[in-house]
Amino acid sequence: MRKVMAVVISAAAVLALAAAPASAGGREVRREGSCSAASDWKLKVKADGARLELEFEVDQNVVGDTWRVRVFQNGDRIFAGNRTTQAPSGSFELSLRPADSAGSDRFVAKARNVSTDETCRGALTF
Repeated sequence: MRKVMAVVISAAAVLALAAAPASAGGREVRREGSCSAASDWKLKVKADGARLELEFEVDQNVVGDTWRVRVFQNGDRIFAGNRTTQAPSGSFELSLRPADSAGSDRFVAKARNVSTDETCRGALTF
């Protein structure tokens, strides 16, 4: 019985140590996919203290196109604005630092190319 308890306690200690980096800012969730035409999107959220670090990128491979971008957290809009694809890759990246609310956070990022009407939509739960 003592050996079983020692194994259980050791396993619990290992699991507790393994979980520590996630609460210390090491946790990260990434998603990526295709847009409605030839572009691709990437959405990443990671913990950074009491806030989160969110990055949304659209790679179009065309420099100078304007995209209308919206980002939502748990259904509330946290960003609305335009971004223009930049050289050399023909992409844009948006970085935000939203608050880390209690429980899970659902993020949805949307982008629409103003000239071509191509759309991108990425979502993840953190």
